[in-house]
Amino acid sequence: MVTFNFLVLTALAYVALLFVVAFWADARASRGGARWLRSPLTYTLSLSVYCTAWTFYGAVGNAARSGLEYLTIYLGPTLVFLGWWWILRKLVRIGRARRITSIADLISSRYGKSSALAVLVTLLALAGTTPYIALQLQSVTLSFAVFANASADAGVARWDQSDLQTTAFWVASGLALFTILFGTRNLDTNERHHGVVTAIALEAVVKLVALLAVGVFVVWGVSGGIGDTLQIIAASPVAEWQPQPSRWIGMTFLSAAAIICLPRMFQVMVVEYSDERHLSAASWAFPLYLLAMSLFVLPIAVVGLAVLPDGANPDLFVLTLPLELDQEGLAVLAFLGGFSSATSMVIVAAIALSTMISNHIVVPLWLSSRPKGATVSGDLRQVVITSRRLAIIGILGLGYIYFRVTGGSNALSAIGLVSFAGVAQVLPALLGALFWRGATRAGAMAGLCAGFALWSITLALPAVGLFGPDTLQDGLFGTSLLRPQALFGVSSLDPLVHSILWSISVNTVLFLLVSLMTFPSPMERLQGVSFVNAFDGTDAQRGWVSGTVESEDLLVMTQRLLGARQAQALFQHEAARQGKPDGLPDPTPAFVELLERELAGSVGAATAHAMIGQINGDAVISVDDLLAVADESAQMLEHSSQLEAKSEELQQTARQLRLANEKLTALSVQKDAFLSQVSHELRTPMTSIRSFSEFMMEDGMTPAERTRYSTIIHDESLRLTRLLDDLLDLSVLESGQGQLNEAWTNLRDLIDRAVASAGADGKLILKRDRSAEDLSLFTDPDRLVQVFINVITNAGKYCTAASPELAITARVSGTMIEIDFVDNGAGIPAAQQALIFEKFARLSDQAAAGSAGLGLAICREVMARLGGEITYLADQQGAGFRIQVPQRLGSVEKLRA
Repeated sequence: MVTFNFLVLTALAYVALLFVVAFWADARASRGGARWLRSPLTYTLSLSVYCTAWTFYGAVGNAARSGLEYLTIYLGPTLVFLGWWWILRKLVRIGRARRITSIADLISSRYGKSSALAVLVTLLALAGTTPYIALQLQSVTLSFAVFANASADAGVARWDQSDLQTTAFWVASGLALFTILFGTRNLDTNERHHGVVTAIALEAVVKLVALLAVGVFVVWGVSGGIGDTLQIIAASPVAEWQPQPSRWIGMTFLSAAAIICLPRMFQVMVVEYSDERHLSAASWAFPLYLLAMSLFVLPIAVVGLAVLPDGANPDLFVLTLPLELDQEGLAVLAFLGGFSSATSMVIVAAIALSTMISNHIVVPLWLSSRPKGATVSGDLRQVVITSRRLAIIGILGLGYIYFRVTGGSNALSAIGLVSFAGVAQVLPALLGALFWRGATRAGAMAGLCAGFALWSITLALPAVGLFGPDTLQDGLFGTSLLRPQALFGVSSLDPLVHSILWSISVNTVLFLLVSLMTFPSPMERLQGVSFVNAFDGTDAQRGWVSGTVESEDLLVMTQRLLGARQAQALFQHEAARQGKPDGLPDPTPAFVELLERELAGSVGAATAHAMIGQINGDAVISVDDLLAVADESAQMLEHSSQLEAKSEELQQTARQLRLANEKLTALSVQKDAFLSQVSHELRTPMTSIRSFSEFMMEDGMTPAERTRYSTIIHDESLRLTRLLDDLLDLSVLESGQGQLNEAWTNLRDLIDRAVASAGADGKLILKRDRSAEDLSLFTDPDRLVQVFINVITNAGKYCTAASPELAITARVSGTMIEIDFVDNGAGIPAAQQALIFEKFARLSDQAAAGSAGLGLAICREVMARLGGEITYLADQQGAGFRIQVPQRLGSVEKLRA
């Protein structure tokens, strides 16, 4: 007979095996070996974390109570992977591109990187997952109790509630220790938990083999074969089960939503994945795994009902049936299968939830609590790791408390459905984030709050027993319309279906209505375009403005989070790409966005955005305070050999600050001049139009005068239209809303068009090599011609040479085509070169030039949209501009990605 002590030793030996496997996998992964750790097989097996004790034990219990209803547990995920796996593909594409760390991180990132929304999703996920953790603890403790009570005839006392609670406590403690050891060892943006994932893959094999072994024994060892098993099923009460369409649909919906919304599924499917091709393999392999797990559920249920005594717990048939038939070895294997099912879920869920709690609750609160003027505030990396470890302990503690409060008496499937219905509240906001640009943060908040509240009232709180019989019968506050399980008089539905109907429908309706009634912020619009167009190869995120943040501040912050070596390597690579191998890179918008994504891998997108925003001056915490928060005391002890280098860095920083201040001052002056000029440009044609219109209204005007006044009105209208077109064009380009019309074209033809439109043939002497211009490119011809016209027109207006000349030179450089426009004038003074592309710049008398000074600003935005850039050539005799455009639109972004 299997004693309780032997079972405990077996469980400890199995846990020790998991430790060894996890350590080995981590060690191999750190050395870059064991490619199979990143294989489609490992990825698919890690998805089996979906198959918890609910599917191992509870599916059999559900089949014994409700017939074929248990199939909905497997049907929902199968439909998603076979029919809607493109939704999963979009999730993993976005998650990888934006270094998403959790489902709360993804939703908050989409809706304007909202910290409040991240906190809400985190709390909802915690509330929805806590019953499921309690379910796992209940299944493990009940399985221990089965073996302990089987020894009662040998003089061992039967277990009582106190024994169950003690066992649950030690199981929770052991799982917390394992999760802390392998889930919070490092803080690395490129880290995946290879040890944990490998251990889960091993557990996937164990629980599948165990369930198949019990099934094979039941069908061929007990029933006598497939035919006899079918006869037993036909004679069983299970055969009389009649499906309830509403409950069948509701449970299928819940299981389908769970595969997308469960924090543990998001962790293994999005955060831990290494290759998008693995999802293609999993789209058919994972449904096969689910099929194998469900294959013998019904035979085990009906044979258990036939063989075991009345009153036996159907949830434990997988264990009690082998024990009843003296198959102790098989019973131990089944125990290990159930143990694997429970532990894998708890480990991954604890990692996912601790990451969410740390990134979206603890770290923001810790940052905001730092006193002003602090000089040393500790290592932020250590704060993140410590908070995750404490969160894991707290999460397992909540699961244990839920187990004690409910008494461990509820059926496993019932507890699982409560959890599924809770996390499903995230679904409307998640799908809206992926497919609807118009979805707003306010809509997501309204839907989530309403859905969470209705789920709590109609399902979660009654399941815990917080609503007494009087409340369930009479309703909240004695109002019959507010009965938790019969809201507004709807009493004919199953309690689960009733909760799903109200919570999901109200959630969805509010999400849609509030989104339609509110206007998204600029960040929400940019993120919405990027998420919805995830497969277009473009990124509309251009949220940081060049020149508002210093590279030194960014480097110090990055070192605090990523470590000195990784941060310096990142900055050196960017500096080399910018052509500055001996200095720090310029804080361009593209680099700041790249840095934000790197930091997001450690603390989440919302927190990373907030931290860079603080350095950028967009938050209440000063730069000094923020750097003090992230400071490491070890860096205060500088070696004497580094003092000279540090002094040079400080001098460089001071010079950059002076230059930045001078640029800001100049921009402020240019802005005032720009507003004054635009006001003048608008008033002048409007005054002329009004005046000459009034003249034309007078009697006695001759035809010649009428023609003359009409011509003046027409010319002034055209002048006004040109100014408004420039302003609107710049606004559309800066917002990223303009559409590109790509086509194959020839560079020589485009330059010919620009020369003709600019009217430069008689004013400038053009020097061209037309044969070198015979280059094909795939771009937006009209936009590129617009840039050429502006540069050529400027040369005609501002070239100071007695005989103006403009040399146009074209050549191919890698994947780019470079076109230089160089005139023979005096050029642009060095002090003004940094401002020429600003929309507030004015380098001469704009009124005399007939322009409001928007041309080069528009050119800069156009070239950014075309994947290229326009730069000023300071080393030329006259004014020179270089236009770089990819030979094929999108090639540059693909190379950078």
